Amino acid sequence: MTVSPDKAFPVSWDQFHRDTRALTWRLSGHGTWDAIVCVTRGGLVPAAIVARELGIRVIETVCVASYHEYSEQGELKVLKPVAESVSRLGEGGGDRVLIVDDLVDTGKTARVVRDMLPKAHFATVYAKPMGRPLVDTFVTEVSQDTWIFFPWDTGLAFQPPIAQATRG
Repeated sequence: MTVSPDKAFPVSWDQFHRDTRALTWRLSGHGTWDAIVCVTRGGLVPAAIVARELGIRVIETVCVASYHEYSEQGELKVLKPVAESVSRLGEGGGDRVLIVDDLVDTGKTARVVRDMLPKAHFATVYAKPMGRPLVDTFVTEVSQDTWIFFPWDTGLAFQPPIAQATRG
């Protein structure tokens, strides 16, 4: 698999944990939730951190596949919808539900999940401009042409200096 983004943004485990805690600080001022719905797979790690920090015990998943071979966004497939018991919380439609994902990119996945839970609060750690309008809370915005390398997708390796890579 070869990914050659215009801009690479590698994120370490420490940085991801700090960014997710920053997201949680922002969320703590927005009310309380009865459940978290994490968008798998990327939302699993931040959902666990947010759930711990906010004391939320009910964690549900919605499984949407959009990236194939990590390098290109393809057709969206809902592999597992949100459980009815969670979507009916509060006044229904995702009321009192917090949706958590690692990243909103083009917004295609976010739109599918938003349609399932229109009243939910949607939070992501990172946001790109095309998807940003679909989320309520995020921590860091990156340009649309940036590829984020999450810690669970990478290993330690030498990185050439930026100047060297642009001369190439």
